[in-house]
Formats: sequence, C-alpha cells, structure tokens
Amino acid sequence: MRIAGLLLLFIFTTACGGSSFDGQVYRNGDVQFRVGPVPPSWHPIEATGALLAFRDDEDAATVAVTGRCGLDGDDVPLEALTHHLFLQFTGRELVSQNRIDLDGRAALRTEMLAELDGVKKHYLVYVLKKDGCVYDFLYVSPGTDGQNEFERFVRGFGTLS
Repeated sequence: MRIAGLLLLFIFTTACGGSSFDGQVYRNGDVQFRVGPVPPSWHPIEATGALLAFRDDEDAATVAVTGRCGLDGDDVPLEALTHHLFLQFTGRELVSQNRIDLDGRAALRTEMLAELDGVKKHYLVYVLKKDGCVYDFLYVSPGTDGQNEFERFVRGFGTLS
C-alpha cells in the first residue's frame, strides 16, 4: 500500500509538472536530493511549506522536510536558523544540541521538548546549509518512539546536481 501511494504521488506530481518524489529522490527545479529509506509505516501527507511530509500513525509522529534556496541563511548561523523554527513555541526545554556532518557539511541536530497551543511534543530537528540552500528536517512526536527510523532517513540525505 505504501509503495502504491508513493507511486500515485509521483505520477500525479510529474504529470502536473511540479515536484516529484519516487520514494528516495525528490526533484523540483533546482532543488533535488535523496533521502534515506522511508519506513513502511510512514505515509505521505500534504503539509504547507514542506517539500516532503509523512505521517507515522504507529508512533503518532509527523515528519517534514523543508528547503529554500537563495532566500536566506548564507550568513545566518545554524543555531539562529534552528531557533527561528521554534519562535511560536512555549515551554521550550533543550534536550540536546550538537553539530554533525551531513552530506559533507556541518549540520545542527537539536532535540527539544516544547509546547504549541498548550500541547507538549518531542521535536527532533536537523538544520543544514548547502549550496545556497537551507534544509530543515523535523520529527514531531509525543515521545522518542520511531526516532531511529527518522535518523536513518535524514542520514541518507544528499543533494543531487
């Protein structure tokens, strides 16, 4: 069923001349990248502003990938870009934050507990700047279940030319 859904999404977006995602590679004009394996429990959803978005009903989690090129971020530190993602949140508790290597560049991995509209959630976020683009990877869940699958998904990221 997951494969069929991804194929339908791919055919629909390709036929309409927009973005496409074949289950591993995303393409939309100059923005092209691959990601790690999409677990069978994730199904594609629409999310405003996201290039890719999935819902994992088993772990009550939402995954989103955003990307923007040539708009901002070239001279903005990764910490500031990450902070910007949480401006509307309250009760923020930083669990961990560290730099990692992702696709040959420094990225910032942040794990946080925060509230939005009074609902506390667990957030795992990666922010990467590469080739004039800023990429955000977000995992939102009530806890840490399913987090390892998200980590594999992000670690498989690579830009394509």
